[in-house]
Amino acid sequence: MIYTLVSGATGVLGGCFCRALAARGENLFITGRSADKLICLQRQLTAEYPAINVLFHPCDLSDDGQVEALFKAAENLVFGAVYNVAGADVQKPFEEYTADKIRFQIRGTFEGAALLTFFALSHRAEKLQIVNVSSVCAQRAMPYFALYAASKAALDRLSYALSYELSEKNCSVTCVLPGSIKTRADVREYIQSLGRFARKSAKSPEWVVEKTLKAAARGKRRVILGAHNKFLNFALKFAPRGIQMKFISRRWRKTRKDAF
Repeated sequence: MIYTLVSGATGVLGGCFCRALAARGENLFITGRSADKLICLQRQLTAEYPAINVLFHPCDLSDDGQVEALFKAAENLVFGAVYNVAGADVQKPFEEYTADKIRFQIRGTFEGAALLTFFALSHRAEKLQIVNVSSVCAQRAMPYFALYAASKAALDRLSYALSYELSEKNCSVTCVLPGSIKTRADVREYIQSLGRFARKSAKSPEWVVEKTLKAAARGKRRVILGAHNKFLNFALKFAPRGIQMKFISRRWRKTRKDAF
């Protein structure tokens, strides 16, 4: 039996991925930090799609012991796909972080994805599809969102490199870069606080999942999601870096987000 591994399954976006993949008849191995939420999601998926098998194991990707336990739980499974959806979008001045929060952000957003990808490669089916959810923030340095942007940029670079490194091994790698995603109520409120640009780039999680699955099916290596995000990325290429940094600083220094 071949499984699809989904990280961040207990989040809104991760849950949407799970439902879309289950609807396609894929057996799932799902993980997230909350065991209770995983149990609930497993019950929902198996009730709606009784033909598939759904396994789960809770894991905080910033905890080495929990990651090792996850690998132990999945060591006898074979994977045909891995969707790295987990991430922590903490936003605040760098000096306001703690050492633990720095490790949490980097490990949850980048290191965890790298480890799950490495694990899936060593437990792969004949064909393996890797899908990484990065962010439009990965395209440039972002004052007041520096660690998140840097972590997502690392995931973006890793994905693109692996898409070539693994291309002759029947393995595809797709990295998608969405803008803001309208998930929880507090996130939607936060998006409103960021102004017109953020509101224009924001999409529903269902839209992001649909576009991601289409990009992965076409074998795309890297896709910026949303016409507004593509235009903004193109326009900023012509602006000097100093002007970019001033623009980003002015808009992002006004807000804080530390929901994790």
